[in-house]
Amino acid sequence: MTAPDAPALPDGTDFPRPRPSSLADLFFSFTLLALQGFGGVLAVIQREMVERKRWLTQEEFLEDWAVAQIMPGPNVVNLSLMVGGRYFGLKGALAALAGMLAVPLVIVLVLGVLYTRFGDNAQMAGALRGMAAVSAGMIAATGVKLAAALGKHPLPLWLTLSICVLGVLMVAILRWPLIYILLGLGGTGCLLTYRKLST
Repeated sequence: MTAPDAPALPDGTDFPRPRPSSLADLFFSFTLLALQGFGGVLAVIQREMVERKRWLTQEEFLEDWAVAQIMPGPNVVNLSLMVGGRYFGLKGALAALAGMLAVPLVIVLVLGVLYTRFGDNAQMAGALRGMAAVSAGMIAATGVKLAAALGKHPLPLWLTLSICVLGVLMVAILRWPLIYILLGLGGTGCLLTYRKLST
Protein backbone atom coordinates (compact mmCIF):
# COMPACT_ATOMS: atom_id res chain seq x y z
CA MET A 1 0.00 0.00 0.00
CA THR A 2 1.29 3.45 -0.88
CA ALA A 3 0.81 6.69 0.97
CA PRO A 4 -2.08 8.98 0.03
CA ASP A 5 -1.51 11.87 -2.35
CA ALA A 6 0.15 14.99 -0.98
CA PRO A 7 -2.27 17.65 0.26
CA ALA A 8 -3.01 20.62 -1.96
CA LEU A 9 -2.53 24.28 -1.14
CA PRO A 10 -5.53 26.68 -1.36
CA ASP A 11 -4.55 27.62 -4.93
CA GLY A 12 -4.68 23.96 -5.97
CA THR A 13 -0.94 23.33 -6.29
CA ASP A 14 0.60 20.27 -4.68
CA PHE A 15 2.54 20.66 -1.46
CA PRO A 16 5.53 18.27 -1.60
CA ARG A 17 5.42 17.05 1.97
CA PRO A 18 7.22 13.93 3.23
CA ARG A 19 4.97 11.15 4.49
CA PRO A 20 5.24 7.43 5.31
CA SER A 21 5.46 5.39 2.12
CA SER A 22 3.63 2.31 3.42
CA LEU A 23 2.25 0.53 6.46
CA ALA A 24 5.62 -1.22 6.83
CA ASP A 25 7.33 2.20 6.86
CA LEU A 26 5.02 3.26 9.69
CA PHE A 27 5.63 0.05 11.63
CA PHE A 28 9.43 0.14 11.39
CA SER A 29 9.62 3.90 11.99
CA PHE A 30 7.67 3.62 15.23
CA THR A 31 9.63 0.53 16.26
CA LEU A 32 12.87 2.51 15.89
CA LEU A 33 11.31 5.42 17.77
CA ALA A 34 10.30 3.19 20.64
CA LEU A 35 13.74 1.57 20.79
CA GLN A 36 15.41 4.99 21.00
CA GLY A 37 13.08 6.33 23.67
CA PHE A 38 14.38 4.76 26.86
CA GLY A 39 13.04 6.93 29.68
CA GLY A 40 11.95 9.83 27.50
CA VAL A 41 10.39 9.06 24.13
CA LEU A 42 8.85 12.55 23.82
CA ALA A 43 12.21 14.07 22.93
CA VAL A 44 12.90 11.37 20.38
CA ILE A 45 9.48 11.38 18.72
CA GLN A 46 9.49 15.17 18.36
CA ARG A 47 12.90 15.13 16.71
CA GLU A 48 12.04 12.24 14.38
CA MET A 49 8.49 13.22 13.39
CA VAL A 50 9.09 16.98 13.04
CA GLU A 51 12.77 17.56 12.30
CA ARG A 52 13.99 14.44 10.50
CA LYS A 53 11.05 12.75 8.77
CA ARG A 54 8.92 15.94 8.64
CA TRP A 55 5.70 13.92 8.75
CA LEU A 56 4.31 16.59 11.10
CA THR A 57 4.86 20.30 11.37
CA GLN A 58 5.77 21.69 14.79
CA GLU A 59 2.23 23.06 15.13
CA GLU A 60 0.64 19.72 14.19
CA PHE A 61 2.89 17.91 16.64
CA LEU A 62 1.89 20.27 19.46
CA GLU A 63 -1.81 19.89 18.62
CA ASP A 64 -1.62 16.09 18.43
CA TRP A 65 0.47 15.92 21.61
CA ALA A 66 -2.09 18.05 23.45
CA VAL A 67 -4.86 15.66 22.39
CA ALA A 68 -2.70 12.66 23.32
CA GLN A 69 -2.23 14.14 26.80
CA ILE A 70 -5.93 14.32 27.58
CA MET A 71 -6.81 10.88 26.17
CA PRO A 72 -6.61 7.88 28.50
CA GLY A 73 -3.53 5.72 28.12
CA PRO A 74 0.16 6.44 27.46
CA ASN A 75 0.67 9.73 25.59
CA VAL A 76 3.13 8.32 23.07
CA VAL A 77 0.86 5.39 22.23
CA ASN A 78 -2.02 7.80 21.64
CA LEU A 79 0.22 9.92 19.41
CA SER A 80 1.29 6.89 17.35
CA LEU A 81 -2.36 6.04 16.76
CA MET A 82 -3.08 9.58 15.57
CA VAL A 83 -0.07 9.75 13.25
CA GLY A 84 -0.81 6.35 11.72
CA GLY A 85 -4.50 7.21 11.34
CA ARG A 86 -3.65 10.54 9.71
CA TYR A 87 -2.01 8.79 6.75
CA PHE A 88 -3.60 5.32 6.45
CA GLY A 89 -6.75 5.35 8.57
CA LEU A 90 -7.40 2.42 10.90
CA LYS A 91 -4.75 0.21 9.29
CA GLY A 92 -2.16 2.94 9.75
CA ALA A 93 -3.15 3.46 13.38
CA LEU A 94 -2.77 -0.25 14.09
CA ALA A 95 0.55 -0.49 12.22
CA ALA A 96 1.99 2.47 14.16
CA LEU A 97 0.66 1.03 17.44
CA ALA A 98 2.21 -2.37 16.71
CA GLY A 99 5.53 -0.72 15.91
CA MET A 100 5.42 1.27 19.13
CA LEU A 101 4.65 -1.75 21.33
CA ALA A 102 5.79 -5.08 19.83
CA VAL A 103 9.60 -5.14 20.09
CA PRO A 104 9.77 -2.89 23.19
CA LEU A 105 7.36 -5.27 24.96
CA VAL A 106 9.76 -8.18 24.41
CA ILE A 107 12.71 -6.08 25.62
CA VAL A 108 10.84 -4.92 28.73
CA LEU A 109 9.91 -8.51 29.62
CA VAL A 110 13.54 -9.60 29.28
CA LEU A 111 14.76 -6.61 31.32
CA GLY A 112 12.13 -7.33 33.96
CA VAL A 113 13.44 -10.86 34.38
CA LEU A 114 17.01 -9.58 34.60
CA TYR A 115 16.04 -6.89 37.13
CA THR A 116 14.43 -9.44 39.44
CA ARG A 117 17.76 -11.30 39.49
CA PHE A 118 20.18 -8.37 39.70
CA GLY A 119 18.05 -5.49 41.04
CA ASP A 120 19.79 -5.51 44.45
CA ASN A 121 23.17 -4.88 42.85
CA ALA A 122 24.53 -1.44 43.85
CA GLN A 123 26.00 -0.82 40.40
CA MET A 124 22.64 -1.57 38.78
CA ALA A 125 20.88 0.91 41.09
CA GLY A 126 23.45 3.60 40.27
CA ALA A 127 23.03 3.01 36.53
CA LEU A 128 19.26 3.39 36.83
CA ARG A 129 19.65 6.68 38.72
CA GLY A 130 21.96 7.92 35.97
CA MET A 131 19.36 7.03 33.31
CA ALA A 132 16.71 8.94 35.25
CA ALA A 133 18.86 12.08 35.17
CA VAL A 134 19.36 11.74 31.41
CA SER A 135 15.60 11.30 30.91
CA ALA A 136 14.87 14.46 32.88
CA GLY A 137 17.35 16.39 30.77
CA MET A 138 15.83 15.09 27.53
CA ILE A 139 12.32 16.10 28.61
CA ALA A 140 13.50 19.57 29.68
CA ALA A 141 15.31 20.09 26.36
CA THR A 142 12.20 19.06 24.42
CA GLY A 143 10.09 21.47 26.46
CA VAL A 144 12.44 24.33 25.52
CA LYS A 145 12.26 23.38 21.82
CA LEU A 146 8.47 23.13 21.85
CA ALA A 147 8.20 26.48 23.62
CA ALA A 148 9.46 28.17 20.44
CA ALA A 149 6.06 27.48 18.85
CA LEU A 150 4.37 29.71 21.44
CA GLY A 151 5.38 32.73 19.38
CA LYS A 152 2.88 31.63 16.68
CA HIS A 153 0.04 31.06 19.13
CA PRO A 154 -3.04 33.32 18.80
CA LEU A 155 -2.78 34.35 22.46
CA PRO A 156 -0.20 36.94 23.56
CA LEU A 157 3.19 35.51 24.48
CA TRP A 158 2.99 36.72 28.08
CA LEU A 159 -0.28 34.83 28.55
CA THR A 160 0.92 31.55 27.01
CA LEU A 161 4.12 31.70 29.08
CA SER A 162 2.04 32.35 32.21
CA ILE A 163 -0.07 29.27 31.48
CA CYS A 164 3.10 27.21 30.97
CA VAL A 165 4.65 28.39 34.23
CA LEU A 166 1.40 27.73 36.12
CA GLY A 167 1.29 24.21 34.66
CA VAL A 168 4.85 23.48 35.80
CA LEU A 169 4.14 24.84 39.30
CA MET A 170 0.94 22.80 39.63
CA VAL A 171 2.70 19.59 38.61
CA ALA A 172 6.16 19.98 40.16
CA ILE A 173 5.49 22.05 43.30
CA LEU A 174 1.83 21.68 44.23
CA ARG A 175 1.62 18.09 42.91
CA TRP A 176 -1.99 18.48 41.83
CA PRO A 177 -3.60 15.57 39.98
CA LEU A 178 -3.01 15.85 36.23
CA ILE A 179 -6.71 15.57 35.40
CA TYR A 180 -7.48 18.77 37.36
CA ILE A 181 -4.64 20.63 35.65
CA LEU A 182 -5.74 19.50 32.19
CA LEU A 183 -9.39 20.33 32.80
CA GLY A 184 -8.77 23.61 34.64
CA LEU A 185 -5.69 25.16 33.09
CA GLY A 186 -6.05 23.37 29.74
CA GLY A 187 -9.74 24.22 29.52
CA THR A 188 -8.98 27.86 30.31
CA GLY A 189 -6.34 27.96 27.56
CA CYS A 190 -8.75 26.40 25.05
CA LEU A 191 -11.51 28.84 25.98
CA LEU A 192 -9.24 31.91 25.73
CA THR A 193 -7.89 30.74 22.36
CA TYR A 194 -11.41 30.07 21.06
CA ARG A 195 -12.54 33.54 22.07
CA LYS A 196 -9.45 35.12 20.50
CA LEU A 197 -10.00 33.29 17.20
CA SER A 198 -13.71 34.19 17.23
CA THR A 199 -13.09 37.95 17.39
